[in-house]
Amino acid sequence: MISTTMKHFLVSLCLLRSLLHVMTECTEPASEFHMDGDYLLGGLFDIHQVSASVNQDRPEAIDCSSQPFTLSSYRRFQLMRYSVEQINNSTRLLPNISLGYQIFDHCSDTQNFPGPLNLISENNVIQPWYKPQINLTKVIAVIGTYTSTETLTVAPLFMVNLFPMVSYGAASSIFSKKQNFPSFLRTVHPNKDVVEVIVNILLNFNWRWVAFLYSDNDYGKDGLDLFIQKIKDTEICLAYNEGLDYYTDNPTILKQIDAQRINVIIVFAPEWNAEALINSAIEVNFTNRVWIAGDAWSLNKNLPKEKGIRNIGTVLGVSEPAMTIPGFSDFIYSSKKQTYCENAGKQKLCNQVCNCSSLTPEEILAADPSFSFPVYSAVYATSYALHHVLQCGTGRCNMNITVHPYMILAELRKSNFTLLNESIHFDENGDPMFGYYSIVFWNSTGGAQEVGIHKFRPSLYFFINTTKINWHGNGEVPTSVCSPECPEGYAKRQNGVQKCCFTCEICPNGTYVNITEDPYTCIYCKDTEWSEEGSTSCKLRVVEYIAFTDIGAILLMIGSCAFMGLTLAMSVLFAINYNTPVVRSAGGPMCFLILGCLTLCSVGVFFYLGKPTTSFCIMRLLPFTLFYTVCLACFVVRSFQIVCIFKIAAKFPRLHSMWIKYHGQRLVITGAFVIQSLILLIGYCYGPPMPYNERFWYPDKIIIDCDINLKATAGPVIVLVSLCSLCFIFSYMGKDLPKNYNEAKAITFCLLLLILTWIIFATVHMLYRGKLIIIFNALAVLSSLYSFLLWYFLPKCYIVIFEPYKNTQQYFQGLIQNYTKTISQ
Repeated sequence: MISTTMKHFLVSLCLLRSLLHVMTECTEPASEFHMDGDYLLGGLFDIHQVSASVNQDRPEAIDCSSQPFTLSSYRRFQLMRYSVEQINNSTRLLPNISLGYQIFDHCSDTQNFPGPLNLISENNVIQPWYKPQINLTKVIAVIGTYTSTETLTVAPLFMVNLFPMVSYGAASSIFSKKQNFPSFLRTVHPNKDVVEVIVNILLNFNWRWVAFLYSDNDYGKDGLDLFIQKIKDTEICLAYNEGLDYYTDNPTILKQIDAQRINVIIVFAPEWNAEALINSAIEVNFTNRVWIAGDAWSLNKNLPKEKGIRNIGTVLGVSEPAMTIPGFSDFIYSSKKQTYCENAGKQKLCNQVCNCSSLTPEEILAADPSFSFPVYSAVYATSYALHHVLQCGTGRCNMNITVHPYMILAELRKSNFTLLNESIHFDENGDPMFGYYSIVFWNSTGGAQEVGIHKFRPSLYFFINTTKINWHGNGEVPTSVCSPECPEGYAKRQNGVQKCCFTCEICPNGTYVNITEDPYTCIYCKDTEWSEEGSTSCKLRVVEYIAFTDIGAILLMIGSCAFMGLTLAMSVLFAINYNTPVVRSAGGPMCFLILGCLTLCSVGVFFYLGKPTTSFCIMRLLPFTLFYTVCLACFVVRSFQIVCIFKIAAKFPRLHSMWIKYHGQRLVITGAFVIQSLILLIGYCYGPPMPYNERFWYPDKIIIDCDINLKATAGPVIVLVSLCSLCFIFSYMGKDLPKNYNEAKAITFCLLLLILTWIIFATVHMLYRGKLIIIFNALAVLSSLYSFLLWYFLPKCYIVIFEPYKNTQQYFQGLIQNYTKTISQ
């Protein structure tokens, strides 16, 4: 009985042991890194990341599984696996075709060649030149790599035979050069697009004094170059820039940024660089700044939840839109329910070990979702290319076609399909012509909230909803400038090499500043414009000249017409009394010449009125200069004759006789006229008076006047001054002649008035240059004419009209006899 019971007990133990063994035995599926198929896609994902340079004594591949794990990259790795599984589970894209993959952990920039070499080899053999008879690898394209430096390292291997390489993260500009990377395409926007969004954010908030921190590799340096180029024609200044790597002294960088009072910091780096920097900022209490995250870390899931993250300020970011990949969550949950044996099945290839079986589905799904759609679209673009190469139709594909990688490349370039409502196609450089960027804000709940959008196609569209952003500090938009803006009317004077650092200087009279065109220059107004000190624009100057309707012009015309009337009346009076002693003593026929010349001189007054022209300027001076010369010559002759009769004739009879014989008075008058005419002709040929605009005396006015060439007018003036001097000398010699016969005194007085008139005008001309100077000039001319008319001719007219008894031969002879007796005594 006991033995039977013991026997059943032992059997039960054996069955239980067998059951437990079955339940605990791990499944042995193929590795996560490899799945067989008719055609394979290669994959390069940096599931682990080298944290520091590795010193080696001999060349060998690095063991990626020993390096720090990157959850976000692992999530992208799983997304590729899911995309292939989704395609295989559908009969629409590749019917009767199984798609597989061969993925490698690409954790190093320079020490990961076994994986890429494996993808382009067949049976561990690489053919340097393609030969149709040789069996090629089943890998038709490579999805990856993630960073630009990694891609630059391995891309040449795939470019040799036009092996398609579709990157989901390499954004450096160099990959757009098809002569260097003919078989490279990417589903992520190049750096220039990210930089454009960042610059638009800066411009939107008027942030001009910024720091740019970048990863010290090809990706970051390319971003820096693009940023410098993009802000070249803007008001943004790059105040500070520094490369980041694993050895960077982040606290020192933050201290330098703080010393330069920079409030906006752009971090253009992968998430591991950004995490180190932000954590340092939290540790050193680096507060109240605006951080602008590049698309590589803007959706980071860990940093927004760090303790003290709110103290560093406001974090904005540029990111790929967080698109939900349908079915991906279910795939992760179902995948992680299985228990894998790390050492089961086939022996894994180099860097196909994850050591991540302890991860939960929730952890994977909560990782940074950045670049999810680029991975998804890269797999689908390659699959669509295979679809077209195999001429797939309804239900099946043509398996008789030998697929070469370059055929996949040709179809990839022509990609045009719709995926999750996005039209997938590439430009001639292999860059994506789909997608857009979101602008995100790290809110208080630790999430990246979308607050704006930047679309590139079909037309540029940029928008930020600032009401969704909770700014640090007082809640207002922070500022970041080196120098505050200048007040209106002030120009900037740059201090040092940075245009954002400046002092403000007010623009003087005659200049203005246009801050939209050039805020650093006080621009001179045009000749026809003026401005006050501190102006932002110019005003038109008022053009002034003496119009015929001005009150001054009317008075001048009345005075000139009155002068003409008086000379005409005197000429008539002298003609009636031509043979009387007063008329003959005044000069006889010479009186009519003087009065005629004075009348012609007065004609020039009318040319001082109206808008000056060249002919007007000539006629202002020509009548007065020419005919006044004749008048002065007449008075020179007249004063000489008076002195000659009373003083010289007796002492120098021969000189008197020669004067009479050769008609000296005619010779002098004619000679003066001819000489002055020649000098005027030569002077006007050399430099005639021309209209000019006087702009210097009055900033708000333009006085149109005549420009007198001093060299051209010097000759005529010298002639006039010489005649005036001779006339004054001869008339002064006769100052003691008979009281009622003193022509010399009258001429001397007229000359004194003439000299005084022009001295006064010259003084006024030096002190005042307004339009009234033209009237003063015309008045000086009229005064010169009236001086002889009123003080020489008018007294004689008075005698003729009101004292006729003095206008007799006997009266004049009596005066002469009395003067002769006085002289003889």
